[in-house]
Amino acid sequence: MVTVRVLRPAATADVLPDPSTSAGRAARTDRAVGRYEDTVPVRRGSPTSAVDRVADFYGGYIDVLHDSGHGRLTDALRVHYLTAELRERLARWEVGRRPDGVLRFRGVPAAWEVAYTDSAMGKCRTRVTLIWRASGNRVHRTRLTVQSDLATRLISDIRPGD
Repeated sequence: MVTVRVLRPAATADVLPDPSTSAGRAARTDRAVGRYEDTVPVRRGSPTSAVDRVADFYGGYIDVLHDSGHGRLTDALRVHYLTAELRERLARWEVGRRPDGVLRFRGVPAAWEVAYTDSAMGKCRTRVTLIWRASGNRVHRTRLTVQSDLATRLISDIRPGD
């Protein structure tokens, strides 16, 4: 009899402790109380969620700025995610200023966070926190309030936040 085994490379998330060992039992116990999931970063999203679309926009926009700077791709992201009226207001705001109107700051943040704030009258508001690395290993945070239209899920306003 010939036995055939199919082997595939294991991704980091696929490597779990053997459940028959003490480490495996501990991982299973941790998973049962939610501690295991806290150690594995999970990112989820939905194209129908206005909050997820804000997170997608800022994540993509910051990635592009980090990789290649302002250019056609950042412009395309603005066209896809922002209302035409907001794009016009940002263009006027950026004239005579150096900061990027989407980020309200110069440079590229090291990280970002997006959190739901509230929604009413067809609008959804999220808080975007941009994390900047300063000299001397200091961290600076910029908070923005981002408004989206629930009907279109397009970002319609970006203002300095709390």
